[in-house]
Amino acid sequence: MGKSLYQKVWESHSVGTLADGRTQLFIGTHLIHEVTSPQAFGMLRDLGLTVKYPQRTFATVDHIVPTENQDQPVDPLAAEMMSALRSNCDDFGVTYFDLSSGKQGIVHVVGPEQGITQPGTTIACGDSHTATHGAFGAIAFGIGTTQVRDVLATQTLAMEPLKVRRIEVTGKLRPGVYAKDVTLHIIRLLGAKGGIGYAYEYAGNVFDDMSMEERMTVCNMAIEGGARCGYVNPDAKTIAYLKDRPYVDMSDFDATASRWLSFASDADAVYDDIIKIAAADIEPTVTWGISPDHGIGVTESIPDPAKAATALEKASIDEALAYMKLPAGTPIKGVKIDVAFIGSCTNGRLSDFREVAKYIQGHQVAPGVKAIAVPGSQIVAHQCEQEGIDKIFTAAGFEWRGAGCSMCLAMNPDKLVGDQLCASSSNRNFKGRQGSPTGRTVLMSPVMVAAAAVQGSIADAREVFSLEPEAAVA
Repeated sequence: MGKSLYQKVWESHSVGTLADGRTQLFIGTHLIHEVTSPQAFGMLRDLGLTVKYPQRTFATVDHIVPTENQDQPVDPLAAEMMSALRSNCDDFGVTYFDLSSGKQGIVHVVGPEQGITQPGTTIACGDSHTATHGAFGAIAFGIGTTQVRDVLATQTLAMEPLKVRRIEVTGKLRPGVYAKDVTLHIIRLLGAKGGIGYAYEYAGNVFDDMSMEERMTVCNMAIEGGARCGYVNPDAKTIAYLKDRPYVDMSDFDATASRWLSFASDADAVYDDIIKIAAADIEPTVTWGISPDHGIGVTESIPDPAKAATALEKASIDEALAYMKLPAGTPIKGVKIDVAFIGSCTNGRLSDFREVAKYIQGHQVAPGVKAIAVPGSQIVAHQCEQEGIDKIFTAAGFEWRGAGCSMCLAMNPDKLVGDQLCASSSNRNFKGRQGSPTGRTVLMSPVMVAAAAVQGSIADAREVFSLEPEAAVA
């Protein structure tokens, strides 16, 4: 009987069983940033401990970095957090990609582009969207501050094994349907809590056809469907992406690549659950409410609580519509926006900006809309600027910013004001998520954000940009 990638990685990294029955799991790579690490390092000092394997820990600054000007934050608390990260890395011998390195960026963008993220390993980070690294066939977990301390001190985590759900998406995606639409569609179908207790294995020709960056978009949002992690099996694309990356050992790359590929799920692997989805059923998808599973196709209407199947569902829709200030039962297309944001660890990579640049040329951001484009790393920014992508965005009326998390969690100056409605390529549409307690977020793909920016309202990118079948990618 074959094994899934999750089972293989779990077994190869299990180093013991604790008294309470949990597995002691070795963590191959630990990624840290400025938000959850200061308290964890403080705990180490209080206990008189050191970082067990500093060469396995990598740090960058992302959430608090100003994107208009990447100088030291004006906010005293943000400046203190940045200073603490720098001094902690110095004191404990941890590699730190700081603002002057040219390698700084969102932790889940930096890991892959440096080749730190590799197949068949375990990765942990004090950030919810660590599942991103599963795109490479890694098992990657978001962890809390106390667990950050544990990994720093022992390079292990105490965990219970997960069930594995295989999600197969097969067929041909329609024009204008992107990786973001695929992952939003999955979350809509299975629910924001549907994946609790599971690792998600994304499979089928749609994921096979995706680029590595598109796979990262899908895995990034596994957590929004309740899954503890999500992954795609490593293949030739994975190997090609990682070859010659700074932290990849090239001394015997063929052997390394062969070992990486050996972690892929066996053809006869057994799963706890299998979900099959037809690619043709997915259309450009946007959210209408206050949870990532509040998603609908752009041609659909906002749900009507009067048509809810249960009292609980009605209450949920009522709450969401009251917060979002949207009329029940009306088309989502045409809802006015105030802000358009392209960026985040979900959609702030080179391919995202390249794709939008293909269509935004010759268009202008609508009057009254604030539109910002934020590269996910300094390397992404440099690549975009080398290709002139930044100029295409600014000519269209977008503000081109420096690298950072920006208006995703908004732990920096990039925030919504009042009840502004933002068309966002990020990953969460919770109440107050983008910096204002009454700010409203509508999730969508980067190309859909660009269409909304041009129209001044939620729009169908296929209509705005005249997308033809041959122009669409996965």
